[in-house]
Amino acid sequence: MEFQIISTDGATGVCVLKVLGPLTLANVFAFQNTARNETSRSIIVDLSEVPFVDSVGLGSILGLFASCQRTKRGFALAGAASRVRTLLEVAKADRILLVADTVESAEAQLSAKAQGA
Repeated sequence: MEFQIISTDGATGVCVLKVLGPLTLANVFAFQNTARNETSRSIIVDLSEVPFVDSVGLGSILGLFASCQRTKRGFALAGAASRVRTLLEVAKADRILLVADTVESAEAQLSAKAQGA
């Protein structure tokens, strides 16, 4: 599978970064460059087409999360396959990241969190 990132607007105005292909050392710089271009909105990273994430890919996800935290923007992951969810669990990243089954669910959770803040 050729690696791609498609940036779209979610229903609530969030930035949805749909990642296609494995998020690994070979592709992480493209992911980081695309993510850095979005500085004003909450971000949902759609992992539904990602078969594998290595430690460098996880680090880039956590770096994007930290950036969103610093700038008080929402951040969520959506659609992670079981292999990717296992990585998040083993690394205990699922304890700090909002991980939703779908982009729509992630949007709803980010919206509810923003209204409760």
